[in-house]
Amino acid sequence: MLIAMAGLPGAGKSSVAESLGRELAAPVVSVDPIEAAMWRAGVARGQPTGLAAYAVAEAVADGVLALGQTVIIDAVNAVEEAREQWRSLAVRHGVPVVFIEVVCSDPAVHRGRLEGRSRGIEGFHEPTWEAVERRREEFAPWAGDRLVLDSVIDVPSNVARALELLAPAS
Repeated sequence: MLIAMAGLPGAGKSSVAESLGRELAAPVVSVDPIEAAMWRAGVARGQPTGLAAYAVAEAVADGVLALGQTVIIDAVNAVEEAREQWRSLAVRHGVPVVFIEVVCSDPAVHRGRLEGRSRGIEGFHEPTWEAVERRREEFAPWAGDRLVLDSVIDVPSNVARALELLAPAS
């Protein structure tokens, strides 16, 4: 199956994705390290590296699905075009796609996590709270089903909830 994470930067989606990946023995393909690798390779930040990172993530996920394995995409997926990209990939492989949106219902906690995090992605600059607020305004309404997890709840509880949803799809 293809599991596509979604949510604002700092909301907690990577933590959930990594824990799910460990539980399911599934690779996690994350857009941020891909984009940072492009910058380290000399691609200018003014280029559409965000879009390119989604395309690279799709190519990697395509290869994993071709092996008959589950893959988890870790990306903001704020716009319908990105979400449709994952739906189309799943259709091409004849596998289910499950979207998991991670939100943080407490803005103070969300901001604190964002401003205090350092993921160690060489060359990647974490977004500012102001940038996250702008992304929130641009976040497209959902056209399909998804599981919404609130990251004020601990990661193990959220992962357990996700695994309950995923069990029938696997």
